[in-house]
Amino acid sequence: MNHVTVALRRLDPDLPVPHYAHPGDAGADLYASEDITLEPGRRALVGTGIAVALPTGYVGLVHPRSGLAARCGVTVVNAPGTVDAGYRGEIRVNLINLDPAVVATISRGDRIAQLLVQRVEHAWFDIVEELPESVRGAGGHGSTGGFASRPVVGHMSATSPGKDGE
Repeated sequence: MNHVTVALRRLDPDLPVPHYAHPGDAGADLYASEDITLEPGRRALVGTGIAVALPTGYVGLVHPRSGLAARCGVTVVNAPGTVDAGYRGEIRVNLINLDPAVVATISRGDRIAQLLVQRVEHAWFDIVEELPESVRGAGGHGSTGGFASRPVVGHMSATSPGKDGE
């Protein structure tokens, strides 16, 4: 596994620095610098107590933690959040509580997101009159299938029994 050195400034020395839970993990855990309460449907910008200087050619991507989403319905609004190489301010995480009924409580020191550090390629955008053909073409937004179907209101679904229980 390759490593890149990232300069990190601790804005809150009592919080842990980003940490990989297991060897080979892609994301390093980020920690909440404050206690917050998220009502259903509400969001909050939560500090992590760190600032970084990513090398040119790298980006930090702030991803949700699957456990926080599964247990509490809390995720990152703008997932993934982008930390550009030139940014030097505190990494803050825009959390939202998607649970329709339960209030979520985040405590100072809780793991709230993961930071992935990745190489970046800059694109040269070449303006053309026509794009080359591809097998997929312009198909998008479910055009390849594999999505869940929803019964139409007032109609039987494929798995609903008929009038006679058939």
